[in-house]
Amino acid sequence: MLRFSSRRNHLVVLQLLGILLLTILFGNGCDNSTTQSSPPDGDKLVEFWLSDPGKNIKFVEQSSHIDTGKIDNIQNIVVNTEMLRQEMDGFGFALTGGSALHIHNMTATERGLLLNELFDYGDNNIGTSYLRVSIGASDLDEKVFSYNDLPPGQTDVDMEQFTLDEDRKHLIPVLKEILQINPDIKILGSPWSPPVWMKTNGSSIGGSLKAVYYDAYAKYFVKYVQGMADEGITIDAITVQNEPLHPGNNPSLLMLAAEQAAFIKNSLGPVFQNAGIQTKIIIWDHNADRPDYPISVLNDPDAKQYIDGSAFHLYGGDISALSEVHNAHPDKNLYFTEQWVGAPGDFAADLKWHVRELIIGATRNWSRNVIEWNLAADENQDPHTPGGCSLCLGALTISGNQVTRNSAYYIIAHASKFVRPGSQRVYSTTTPDLPNVAFKTTDKRIVVIVLNNGNAEESFNILIEDKAINSRLSVGSVGTYVWKLE
Repeated sequence: MLRFSSRRNHLVVLQLLGILLLTILFGNGCDNSTTQSSPPDGDKLVEFWLSDPGKNIKFVEQSSHIDTGKIDNIQNIVVNTEMLRQEMDGFGFALTGGSALHIHNMTATERGLLLNELFDYGDNNIGTSYLRVSIGASDLDEKVFSYNDLPPGQTDVDMEQFTLDEDRKHLIPVLKEILQINPDIKILGSPWSPPVWMKTNGSSIGGSLKAVYYDAYAKYFVKYVQGMADEGITIDAITVQNEPLHPGNNPSLLMLAAEQAAFIKNSLGPVFQNAGIQTKIIIWDHNADRPDYPISVLNDPDAKQYIDGSAFHLYGGDISALSEVHNAHPDKNLYFTEQWVGAPGDFAADLKWHVRELIIGATRNWSRNVIEWNLAADENQDPHTPGGCSLCLGALTISGNQVTRNSAYYIIAHASKFVRPGSQRVYSTTTPDLPNVAFKTTDKRIVVIVLNNGNAEESFNILIEDKAINSRLSVGSVGTYVWKLE
């Protein structure tokens, strides 16, 4: 036992005890202390998640560059939570056959960690809630196939030889693991081509669907939806044809608007109805430069009765074309189903364009979802079919168990982590320098995604009801602001 015989020694002991107490409470110089002006994490008014290419920040929660209160003489983003727009189905990726192959070939432990990060709603994950898969092969499969491939000269209009065996190799096992993590994830199926025996040219590339096989092809869709259901996989929606005006891909099909309308009203719609299929039918699934295509199909009332909505890509045209279709047929839904990032990728340019045009642009123009193409490839952007996309950079680059997260991963994360299915877009003011979109979530949060699209750092207020915050973003930066309203 120590004895201190003087008042000075007593003072020294008290000082040492004070230092020890401060160290226990606040740490020893690390940047994790708080001040009285900043509420504890559990009481934060707003979470702020930032991607800033200039500082190599990729979707990281921030404690600076945000404060409560309104500042005069800077731009205002005004959010009106009473002005509700479309309900959201989610944000996600295309799980191509190649993506499934790379994920399935990982070790069980590493695959489990990755799938949880992608699809779980926990704090350390990004909560992807929408997937697009191909019906048969897409151009990002190892080879071209359909579910009813036959020797030349043979046909099978009753689908007796239909089989999902190719999908059972990688896609179905991965989907089953994803569904264990997120049983409510929405899955969209899209065909690149019918079986070649149904086509005018007998080839996987181009050609048209022979009218004599319309009913057989409708049965093909029924067998697909039912077969996946037998595997425990619900197909929420299908598109009738991927990129129907791009017959040069491998696989692909040319399907003109009049042909698509005829196929739906005479075969697909009635066959789905008779089989009790609840899977949604979505048309177009191509670029925003031809809004006349889906409008013309929807103008046919006999086809329209079976159609849920229209899907878009943005390799051509302007994203505002979605609103043109919405205005022509406001009772039908809109979807954004594909956009690729070109390898090797440019994070600053990719982030700015995709957030502006898709995360913000597509949703402000009534889209219920945003899907990036595609989820995963290897370091050589493989696999792909002969003639398929050789420069499609996955959201993930997977080499064995090694995973690299690329631009599309962070682009989707800015929305998917917070804007869960069932959220609704709400009104917000916007400017060319600060494009943005706002959502009200099912757990009573307001999510505002803002891009600095200008040429200088921007300071701005976000005003919601009687509350205000102020923030600033560097050029090309994206901020997601998650606001808990009492």
